[in-house]
Amino acid sequence: MLALRMRQKDAEFYFVSYPAEELLEKVKFVTRFHGDRGQSVGGERPSARRSRREPDEVERFVAAIERASGAFQRDLNRRKVRQIRDFYRNESSQPVVPGAVLLFTSETLEFTPIGRFERAGDLVPPKGKFLIIDGQHRVAGLHFYLKEPDAVRDIEVPCMIFDGKTSEFATEMFVIINSTHTRINKSHLVDLYEKIEWGVDKTKKYAARLVRALYEEGDSPLRYHINMLGGRSRRDMWINQAQMFNEVYRLVSRCEGPPFVDGRGYNRDRGYALLRDVLRGARKAFGEAWGNNEDYMVTRDVTLKALVRMCQDVIEVLGPDVEAETLAARLAPLSELKREFRRDGFYERFPAKGQVERVEKIRKRLRQHAGLGG
Repeated sequence: MLALRMRQKDAEFYFVSYPAEELLEKVKFVTRFHGDRGQSVGGERPSARRSRREPDEVERFVAAIERASGAFQRDLNRRKVRQIRDFYRNESSQPVVPGAVLLFTSETLEFTPIGRFERAGDLVPPKGKFLIIDGQHRVAGLHFYLKEPDAVRDIEVPCMIFDGKTSEFATEMFVIINSTHTRINKSHLVDLYEKIEWGVDKTKKYAARLVRALYEEGDSPLRYHINMLGGRSRRDMWINQAQMFNEVYRLVSRCEGPPFVDGRGYNRDRGYALLRDVLRGARKAFGEAWGNNEDYMVTRDVTLKALVRMCQDVIEVLGPDVEAETLAARLAPLSELKREFRRDGFYERFPAKGQVERVEKIRKRLRQHAGLGG
């Protein structure tokens, strides 16, 4: 199919015009269902009187997918699907599908430029089905609209397609898009990577387990301070789930051996122990600056990211099996940096064009002072 290859920052994705009926054959509808606790799914809860009657086609459609394993999309709202279907029926002057639908496939798609055009070319669709990053309700409404005998059938749907090379970008986009206009937790990545089955590799699942351990283990310095899906109040949250996952995944991907990987595969306990001990050492060194102290930036996202990245320096200098006491002694000099992490003047002391650069500057300062590299 004809596609435009687009670039934003370091990510490439594709823009296509998909015939509606063809698109409906290529998308996978999923919704969130917390099976262990048995909550109902969907935005509309039928009343006792209504539940006695036969469910309509929308309710049957949602019921068929609400126990799917895992979810990329938020709860599918029955009422919203009906409203969008009615919009398609009645609206003649506006586009039937307002705005592009965002799609993701874990496959890496083949793109062949046409002639002298580097950005326009032939895109080979995935063998499997797309997951919908944004626009699931619009596509569901379109599904029901096209079942009507007088529906306009020559509808084309503008779509943005993200493939396997941009999985982290696509997932972050889902979180950002939905957190701006729906009442959902902004941190979704652990929930996504732990529970869905659409090609998430073992490294991502392992990194998600480590983030979960940092949130819930009793000896973790970050216990209940990561903004997790379904977690506690956001009042005392220092970093969100997506940010922490990205750092842990980056660390595990770069350190392909112990403590994260041993002869039997990924080792959850050893990997968690290293992260925990580095954070513990930092907590001990920074003393009262650690925690909900508004005067310091020690437990803000940029510093916590830098501490996770510093785990790589610990492995390279001290080895993957460093004892907790040895590590604490090596990190003890960080107490001398306490003044540098005061809120007043923090961004002037660590100037940067953006957070990525600032995190690296903080990491460099920490590891230098701890004697873990230049």
